[in-house]
Amino acid sequence: MTGSAEDGQRAQERLAALLNGAVADSIRAVGGFAGGVYLRSRTPGLLRLAVLAGLPGPLFRGWWRMSMERPFPVADAHRLGSEVRLADATETMRRYPQLAAGLPFQFGSMYVPVVGGHTRFGVLTVLHPSVQDTTETPPDRDRMTAVAEELGAALLALEEDHHGVTWDGEPMCVRPPALGASPARFGRFTWDPAKATVTGDDALWDLLDTKPGDFAGTPEALARAVSPDDAGRLLAALEETATGRPPPLPLTLRAQAGGQRLLELWSPDHPPGPPPLVNGLVIDPGPGPAAAEATDLLAEGVFALDRLGLITYANPRAAELLGRARPELLGRSLWDAVPWLNSPRYEDHLRGALLSPEPVHFQVRRPSGVRGAPRPAEEKAGGETEDEGEWLTLSVHPGPDSLACKVVPVGRAASAAQSAPMDARLLTDEEAAGQGSAGGVTPTAPLYRPIVLAIALTEAVTARQVSEVVMRELLPAFGGRRLAIYLLQERHLYLAWETGFPQGFLAPFDGIGLDAALPGVETLTSGRPIFFESMAQMAAAYPGIPLDATEGSRAFLPLIASGRPVGSCILGFERPRTFSTEERTALTALAGLIAQAMERARRYDTEAALARGLQEALLPHRLPAHPQVETAGRYLPGTQGMDVGGDWYDVVEAGDGLALVIGDVQGHGVQAAATMGQLRSAVRAFALGDQPPDEVMSGTNRLLIDLDPGQFASCCYLRLDPGTGKVRAARAGHPQPLLRHPDGRTEVLDLPGGVVLGVDSAAVYPVTDLTLQPDAVLALYTDGLVEHPGRDIDEGIAALCAALSRAGSPRSRPGGPSLAATADLLTEEARQATERPDDIALLLAACRSARGDRR
Repeated sequence: MTGSAEDGQRAQERLAALLNGAVADSIRAVGGFAGGVYLRSRTPGLLRLAVLAGLPGPLFRGWWRMSMERPFPVADAHRLGSEVRLADATETMRRYPQLAAGLPFQFGSMYVPVVGGHTRFGVLTVLHPSVQDTTETPPDRDRMTAVAEELGAALLALEEDHHGVTWDGEPMCVRPPALGASPARFGRFTWDPAKATVTGDDALWDLLDTKPGDFAGTPEALARAVSPDDAGRLLAALEETATGRPPPLPLTLRAQAGGQRLLELWSPDHPPGPPPLVNGLVIDPGPGPAAAEATDLLAEGVFALDRLGLITYANPRAAELLGRARPELLGRSLWDAVPWLNSPRYEDHLRGALLSPEPVHFQVRRPSGVRGAPRPAEEKAGGETEDEGEWLTLSVHPGPDSLACKVVPVGRAASAAQSAPMDARLLTDEEAAGQGSAGGVTPTAPLYRPIVLAIALTEAVTARQVSEVVMRELLPAFGGRRLAIYLLQERHLYLAWETGFPQGFLAPFDGIGLDAALPGVETLTSGRPIFFESMAQMAAAYPGIPLDATEGSRAFLPLIASGRPVGSCILGFERPRTFSTEERTALTALAGLIAQAMERARRYDTEAALARGLQEALLPHRLPAHPQVETAGRYLPGTQGMDVGGDWYDVVEAGDGLALVIGDVQGHGVQAAATMGQLRSAVRAFALGDQPPDEVMSGTNRLLIDLDPGQFASCCYLRLDPGTGKVRAARAGHPQPLLRHPDGRTEVLDLPGGVVLGVDSAAVYPVTDLTLQPDAVLALYTDGLVEHPGRDIDEGIAALCAALSRAGSPRSRPGGPSLAATADLLTEEARQATERPDDIALLLAACRSARGDRR
C-alpha cells in the first residue's frame, strides 16, 4: 500500500474488517461451518488465503497458496469469473479429483468470485454440510453472491483510494459466527512477584468487566476487579502459588458485574532464589458448569476444542493422559499444548473431524518422559523389556461450534514404533527437522499425497507439464526445495527440468553418459533409489563430486516405466534429514508414476511434432498476390494439450475471382491436422472449378461424411470479384465474419448458414450477396481468437470489432497500416498470452482503392 505509514495501517485495518465481515456474512447465508476469502497477491498468478474462519490455520497450511492455473475450484472461480458449487464429496471427486484426494471428507462447498468493476480481487468460499438432495441448493445462495458483490465494490473503492488490495502474508484465523451457544471464554494473566506487576491479555479485561486503561497492573488491582467477597481468596491463592502451593482445583469467583468465573493458577517448580512467575487463567464457564463438574468425575479423559483448535475444557483424566496440567491446556491450541500431537501422522484425522459430521477414531502414541506418561522401560520377567511410551485411542466427535474429544489408554505398544499403523507412527526429531521447509513452514506429507500426485500426473501431457506437477505436488509434500529431472536418450542423460539449484551448476551434467560415476546415473543403471542424509555422506560415497551446497540431503530416484529406463529424478533438501522406511517406499513408488507420465509425455511430444509438421506443410506459406486485392493471414497454435488443431485459412484463385476460406476442424493432434488437409484440398479443388459457394460447401460436407473420420468442421467460404467488390458467401456453422467500413465503423455480418460439415449429408447452405467497398476490410477468424475462459463469445467478438476499428483502414491515408500490420495488431494479445486453450486462424482481405493500389 502507498501513502504514509499511518494511512497504510488504517487501510490494512479497513481491509481486514471488510474481509472478516464478508466471510461471516457468507457463512451465515449458506449455513456453513467454515469459510474464507482468497485474495490476489503481488506474485503473478498466485492467490493467497487472507481469512480463514472456523478452521485452525496450521492444519490447512497446504491450502494457504493457490496457483490460478491449478485445477481447483478456487482457481476456476477466479480465472473464469463464475461461481463453483459442489454439493457433496461425490460431486467434488467428479469435478475436482485433486481437491477430493487432498480433503477426502463429507462436505459441500461454494466458491464465488469477488469482482469490483473490471478487477478480479479474489474468491469467497464457504464449506457447508453435504446436500443430501442434489436438487436442493444451500439456503440464501443468492445472498452469498450479493456479499461477494458488496465486497468487490468495497475493495475497488479501497484500491481507488491509492491502496493496492493484495495479500502476501499468512491468513487471519478467526472464529466463525456463532450458530449455537457460545463456547467457554478465557483470559490469561501473569504476576511477577519480584516486580509486583500483573500483565494480562485482551480477553482478561472483558471477563473481569474492566477497562484496560483502568487497571493499575498490581495484584491489588486484580483483586479489585472481582467481587469484594472473593478479593481476599484471590490474593491468598496468588501468594500460595508463588511459594509452590497452587490451589488443587479452580477457584470460583464472581466478576464485578456478578458473572461467575473460574480461576486456575500455576507456576514452574519452585526454585531457590526470587519467587517464580505465577500464571493465571480466568474462565467464563458458560451456561453449563454443572455438566462440566459431572464430566470432571469421569474415569475417561474428556476435553473440548473450538473450531480454531483451542482447548476450551479438559477434565482431570484428560490432563493426566495428555501429560499436561489443566491450566497448561486451557486456552491453547491442541498442537501447542500437546506438542507430541503436532505430527503429520495425525493431521488428516483432525481435518476429517473438522470437515465431516462423522466421529473420527485413531490411535496415538504418547512418548515416554512427558508428565503423566509411564516410567521408562522396566525389566520384565525373563529379561524382556517393555517399550517406552503408551498408546492412546483418541475419539473426536464434531459439533457445530466445537469438537468433543475422548482419550483412553489402550496399553503400551507391544513392539517398536514400526509395529504401529503408519499413520500413527511419530516422527523423530530428525524427521521433523527434515520435513521443515523454507520460512519455518512445516509441510505435511500424509498418505493421500501419492493420490494427489497420481491424479495430477494423469492430466499432464507434456514433459514440461509433468515436471511442473512434480515441482508443485511432490516437493512441498516432503519439504524439498530443489528438483532436477534427467531423461535418457541414446545412452545419455539430458536435463529436462531444474528448479532451486544454483544457476549453471547442473550444466556440466547435461548429456552425461551412462558410464559416469555419478549417483544420478547409478540410480538409473541399478534401478535402486539412493538416499544421502547429508552432503558429507554423499561426498564420502562419491569422492570429488561437485556439491551445490555444504548442508542438506539428497534423494536420487530412478525413473523406470514398465521395465524401461526413462531417466532419473533428484530431490534436494536444505537441511540434513533422515528418510523413514515409509518415505523411501513412497518416493520410490512416486518415481514410478513420474516415469510412466514422462514416457507418455514423450509419445505425446512425438505425436505433437508430427502434427505440427503436417500442419505446417498443409497451411499456405504464401497467399496469392492480386493487383486489386490485399490479403493477410495468421495462424497461432494453442499452448495446451497437443498444441496443434485443425484451424486453417486459404486464398484460392477461382476463375477471374478469389475464394477466401477459413475453417476449423474439431479436435487437436495428428487426426485433426490430417482431416484439415483433406478438407483444404477438397475446398481448393471445388474453388479452382469456380463452383458456387453453396455447392462448395455441400460437396465438402458430403466428402467429410464419406471419409467418416469421426470429426466435424466449421467453414466459411466467400467468392470475391476484385473488379466490382461483389461477394457471394456461404457459411457452415462458423463464426460470422466482420466488416470494417471505410469510415471505421465495424459490424458483424449476418450471413445465414447451415450446420457444420460432416453431420447431415442433406444439409443446405444458403448464399448471401454483399459488396466489399474499396478500403473496407473483411475479417474471417476462428473461435480461438474470440473465446476466452470466463468471457462470453459475444464479448470476444465485440472486442475484436473494437480492435479492428482502432486498427485503421489499410492504405486509406498516406502512412496507413498495411493489412499485415492490422493482422498483427488483432493477434497481438493472443501472441503474448502464455496460455492459449485453442489454436487461432485469421484471414483479412481488402479491395485496394485507386490511391492505394501502389505500394
